[in-house]
Amino acid sequence: MLQLNGVTRRFGSTIAIDNLNIEIPQGQMVAVIGRSGAGKSTLLRMINRLIEPDQGAIRSGQIDVRALRGNDLQRWRARCSMIFQQFNLTGRLDVLTNVLIGRVAETGTFATLFKNFSASDRMRAAEALDRLGLLPQALQRAETLSGGQQQRVAIARVLVQRPDIILADEPIASLDPGNAQVVMDSLRQINREDRTTVICNLHTLDVARKYCDRIVGMSRGRVVFDGSPLYLDEARLSEIYQDDGPGLGDAVAPVRGVRPREAEVGERAALNAA
Repeated sequence: MLQLNGVTRRFGSTIAIDNLNIEIPQGQMVAVIGRSGAGKSTLLRMINRLIEPDQGAIRSGQIDVRALRGNDLQRWRARCSMIFQQFNLTGRLDVLTNVLIGRVAETGTFATLFKNFSASDRMRAAEALDRLGLLPQALQRAETLSGGQQQRVAIARVLVQRPDIILADEPIASLDPGNAQVVMDSLRQINREDRTTVICNLHTLDVARKYCDRIVGMSRGRVVFDGSPLYLDEARLSEIYQDDGPGLGDAVAPVRGVRPREAEVGERAALNAA
């Protein structure tokens, strides 16, 4: 069980996350939706400790996530792995090596830098690629792959960490409809087969409804809806998207309407300051 209690994060005078409380049982697939600036990416980055909360508690079972430091924090980030919109692969390296980099928490930075991977790690990476339909591309440079293939490599890199939680930050926002479907199918398969919790920020509402057991709607750093997609009616959507009006714009458009996520003001400030 992942629990956030009274979590708040400010960037200057901007409140990105405002006294947020949420519990996510192991094995759920959860969509987080809302307008740009609602706090979606800040939420995921706080769970992974890429951004520090100003106050509040984050716990996973008996683990006090906010108290983790050093190797313990590195192990948490492996156990609670992130997938980004930008893939974050090293283009000049082959696909297999990009996946093996996911083992850095176990192998250490020095061994990873010199590609000193064990036979068992290589086998694990190959199995992850095979599961995602990319084993034939294992020795290709990552930069030669399509966007959808690169995102599946990023998922394979997460899989070799054997995570309990996958945090996916707009994983399909820059993909065409076909690749978007393949990526979401892959995440759902992992969720169902491995009982891995998947928390996924999504820009497109129909994708959230199709793939996720639960939808969390955010507005101005607060949770304004939390429940089954079946109960997400027009009134609740208006509360989530507010100024977007009755049609709610791209949020309810089909997958072809996906557009790249606009950086949230607070997150952009934090990344620039890092």
